[in-house]
Amino acid sequence: MKRRTFLQVAGWGGAAGLASPLAKAAATPTPLRITRIRFYLNPSSGPTFNQSFHIVTIETDQGITGVGEGGSKDTVKQCAALLIGEDPFHIDRLWQMMFRSYFYPAGREKLHALGALDLALWDIKGKALGVPVCDLLGGVSRNYIECYSTGFPERGSLKETARACVEAGFRAFRYATADPPEGQPFNSRRMVDRTYQDCVEVREGVGKDGDWALDYHTRLDFPDAVRLSTLIEPLEPFFAEDLVRSEDAGVYRQLREQVKVPIAVGEQFGSKWDVNALIEQQLIDYARVTIPNVGGITEYMKITALCETHYVGLIPHFTGPVSEAALVHACSTFSGPVLMEMLGEGPGRIPHLPECYEFRKGKMWPNRRPGLGVTLDTQPLHLVAEITERKRPIPMFYRPDGSITNW
Repeated sequence: MKRRTFLQVAGWGGAAGLASPLAKAAATPTPLRITRIRFYLNPSSGPTFNQSFHIVTIETDQGITGVGEGGSKDTVKQCAALLIGEDPFHIDRLWQMMFRSYFYPAGREKLHALGALDLALWDIKGKALGVPVCDLLGGVSRNYIECYSTGFPERGSLKETARACVEAGFRAFRYATADPPEGQPFNSRRMVDRTYQDCVEVREGVGKDGDWALDYHTRLDFPDAVRLSTLIEPLEPFFAEDLVRSEDAGVYRQLREQVKVPIAVGEQFGSKWDVNALIEQQLIDYARVTIPNVGGITEYMKITALCETHYVGLIPHFTGPVSEAALVHACSTFSGPVLMEMLGEGPGRIPHLPECYEFRKGKMWPNRRPGLGVTLDTQPLHLVAEITERKRPIPMFYRPDGSITNW
């Protein structure tokens, strides 16, 4: 008896009429083909388009739709036009195509859009196979993911607020360097002094069994970053974040020699090439890179492999709810230390996502829903782009084995 593929067992037999040269080059194509991609504006998303919470959907000819999040209309349209007619199961191949098809590598803003589409591709694959994305990544390594809170609601004094945060179940309370009085200049040295006094109060609030962290916001000059790190070292922060400006990652070679507190860096970075030197040279203790900023799950998992090899933990930057759901899948399969960022006390009602991630008592819990496990209601969103035609700006070249090389 002729063996049937899992797709044929599911009733998906037959040839697809939209196969592209890229799909034909693949050794094991599936009957699924991408037919339409839509971009929805999310009214609750902020004005920063490379940190957006806008929604992307990828539709297939077999009725399976994937949900992603991020990017802007123009950057998503440019990447999405490359995907029409492609097999959505070939995720890494499609990632390479989107990253390289305009000859110049995608910058950090375009990576955000690429990452949104990548999330939707993983969602399709999980739904098609009937399994959560974490199963596709190797299965979970932990029961839940601990979180720390950014902007936990005030409960009186700073000390009382920090105590309430850890009592709510969060692993750590996150604080930030002090702001100057309104209308006054930022005096770095004076802000270091004031921040240190606040950190003493925070440490008292979380107690000996609680943890806390400090975000420098890249606003300190090098000597003041060193001085503040030295001052707070006896207070044992879980991590110190973004000590100086992020443009030159090499500055952490000098900082590492002078700073003893654990360092967390990366929320302003993109692909693995932005952060690989920091990881490989063990200049940081935690990678703050996040999804979709790095280009989605596909790129994030390559970064996590670098982290595991060099004993670097994961503390991804907070992002939108669909991307947070994706982070639960990605981080739950990582064997090293993980801590996720959560705003305030946790999410309230999300109008366009009746089902999203599972957050309870300061922790993120994996769920068993297929794909990313999110359910989308497009009614609260605004459809602003629909892509159904394939466009390729330059020729694509392939090695003899079918893998992509540059033009």
